[in-house]
Amino acid sequence: MTRSLSTASLNQRREARYRRKMNLRVKTPDEAVAWINEAGFSFLFPIQNVEMPSLWDAIAGRVKEVTSEHHGYEIERTWGWKDALMDKQRWYYGKLLRVKATIVALDFLPNFYALSENYGDYQHDYLEVYRDGRLSAEAKTIYEALLAHGALDTVRLRKEAHMAAESSKARFERALTELQTDLKILPVGIAEAGAWRYAFVYEVLPRWLPGVPLAAQSIGRADARRAILHRYLQNVIYAAPKAAARVFGWSPADTLKAAESLAADGLIQLDAAINGIAEPQIVAA
Repeated sequence: MTRSLSTASLNQRREARYRRKMNLRVKTPDEAVAWINEAGFSFLFPIQNVEMPSLWDAIAGRVKEVTSEHHGYEIERTWGWKDALMDKQRWYYGKLLRVKATIVALDFLPNFYALSENYGDYQHDYLEVYRDGRLSAEAKTIYEALLAHGALDTVRLRKEAHMAAESSKARFERALTELQTDLKILPVGIAEAGAWRYAFVYEVLPRWLPGVPLAAQSIGRADARRAILHRYLQNVIYAAPKAAARVFGWSPADTLKAAESLAADGLIQLDAAINGIAEPQIVAA
């Protein structure tokens, strides 16, 4: 009979990995970058019903509900460090996983890029994706504006993409998200533009981080999923397979294949029984 794993001990491992302990919390931007390099990827803020570490948690050093009130050292450091590091090329930041603000270590980013709709020629590949109906007309227009003019803040970008009208704002924002989630563009700085004197500056990702697509060329899709799932489980410690699949937008079959490959190498445990959890889990070794 297989002995059930202790929920308490697994959660203790998770809390340490998330740095949700006051003696482990990150206290400087350099420590934040080092933690992201260890974790591989995280959200900027915790996302309800999605199990994953966040920079907010690592800074707070404890479980703390995120509110809309922008005060306290946690919110100041989370926003401030994100903005200050955006143009330093020390990590990737953008809307990626679950279309939420995500931070990824630069040496780990090629794994996500290998799963994108980018094939190596960023100046032309998007046209094939567009012809196949997998890129919206608005996203195509925004991408071409960045290709032609280089990095642009959102105010200028809306003008160049002919979406400056208020009626176009929602379509513009959806297209920006679409391009980010497929790693075609990313925010690379902050400009004093617009009514709030605060606007993201966007650039084409392969032009800003040329080493990422080069590194991704040698990574197969199956290997990329295996690396991402392994790092995910090293962070969250345990998860239901379907929950892991939802985080990354993978099919159950692809997720199972990656999990079985990791289990064959002794890196994770499949179908683990955990006290108090009815559904079998995959657990980091």
